Amino acid sequence: MGLNRVVLTGNLTADPELRYTQSGRARTRFSIAVDRRYHDREGNLQQETTFVPIVVWGAQAENCANYLQKGRQVAVDGRLRIDTFETQDGERKKVVEIVAQRVEFLGSRREGAEAAEEPPEGPEPESEAKPPEEEVPF
Repeated sequence: MGLNRVVLTGNLTADPELRYTQSGRARTRFSIAVDRRYHDREGNLQQETTFVPIVVWGAQAENCANYLQKGRQVAVDGRLRIDTFETQDGERKKVVEIVAQRVEFLGSRREGAEAAEEPPEGPEPESEAKPPEEEVPF
């Protein structure tokens, strides 16, 4: 049995995009920038930024679309999804994204954001239950 779990904290690179499937299910996509700081061989502080695509489904997708904006910091708990497909030209492409089971809004909203209250914290009813802390092996 394998484990596929990703936990990231970063800032949105653009406003989220909300769409609905033909069956009416909400899907929101956004990317986050995740920074890594390290010292190079000469001891100079370096920074590397990774841009990670995120997809969120259901009511949580609608919450993300309604309350998140470019620059907002979030914590994402989800799973890695890698899909391969072939274009019309016969070229093979790979799509890598995180399918979020939980998105937690961090920090404060930017100035000028809507005055609506943020949704309550906690997992969405349709998301997988988070295992108790004592069961985490690390």
